[in-house]
Amino acid sequence: MSTVVHIREITPDDAEAFLTLCKRLDQETRFMLLEPDERTLTPDEQRQALENLLATGRSTIFVAEAGQSGELVGYLALEGGTYRRERQRATLVIGILQAFTGQGIGSRLFQVMESWARQRSFHRLELTVMVHNQRALALYLRQGFMVEGLRRQALVVDGQSVDEYYMAKLLQ
Repeated sequence: MSTVVHIREITPDDAEAFLTLCKRLDQETRFMLLEPDERTLTPDEQRQALENLLATGRSTIFVAEAGQSGELVGYLALEGGTYRRERQRATLVIGILQAFTGQGIGSRLFQVMESWARQRSFHRLELTVMVHNQRALALYLRQGFMVEGLRRQALVVDGQSVDEYYMAKLLQ
């Protein structure tokens, strides 16, 4: 049986819980960008970062909050382009705790994010994914993203070079 999960936009008051979520993701998966010891923000710095992000009106984070506990179990961040020539474009990052994968949370995060992006006249959504991350790749393809390119040896994970797909979705 899956846990009831509520999707909502993040607030600065979520800073500590969001930081905890990100640190857990850094620990439990090799598919996120940061290694376990690289995330050094304090809760106060995270709060300020969230305030700055939300103040733009062009970037946000949607969080997945588990039922009764209120624990943050996943997120999808959208960072909008800032210059006139790229204002229609946004870059995405998603992370979901392993115990909560396979429950449709990723699809729900994408649906809420896409609605938000359309309301703000975004036309292009972009992301990258490690080529061997088959579960994430399948989610992105189901959401209408297409592989646009291959970034060869884009990352080094556990001492090994890793390729990434560059993916995008055009909103009509």
